Amino acid sequence: MQIGRILRHLFTLPGAVGRAFDADARRAIEEAITASEATHRGEIRFAVESRMDLRSLMAGESPDLRALEAFGGLGVWDTEENSGILIYVLLADHHVAIVADRGYRDLVSREEWRAICAGMEEAFRAGDFRRGAVEGVLGVARHAAEHFPLEGGPGPNELPDAVVFL
Repeated sequence: MQIGRILRHLFTLPGAVGRAFDADARRAIEEAITASEATHRGEIRFAVESRMDLRSLMAGESPDLRALEAFGGLGVWDTEENSGILIYVLLADHHVAIVADRGYRDLVSREEWRAICAGMEEAFRAGDFRRGAVEGVLGVARHAAEHFPLEGGPGPNELPDAVVFL
């Protein structure tokens, strides 16, 4: 058990999400998702959580496991072409995780996803949540466009484009 991590989570209040991702930032993220999905058949979700509960922390749950739970809970896996991507931000840990559906399994390496996360985390450390988030969306959209290019016009929007606060 890491006492520093527990304290960070206890003192990262839910309102921190709204301050970091204000209405302008959320609108920019949603617009980036919507615009990118006009160029590929992938589906992108963006989720932010302020902190984890004490029980999860005591059990040593990692941000990556939490991201995987959110991927399932938000139904990102439930796209016709297995082309869903979740960008998950856990503010208390200053951590970004990308969970991509199995359609990307042998196409995009873990290092490529992690590089996008690292760029976002760097922008977030500088306090620029809007820029970091939009650049992250554009980064995952490049992979979606490469591996799931749009063919014959836009398809259905299978997942909401709005930022979700968990």
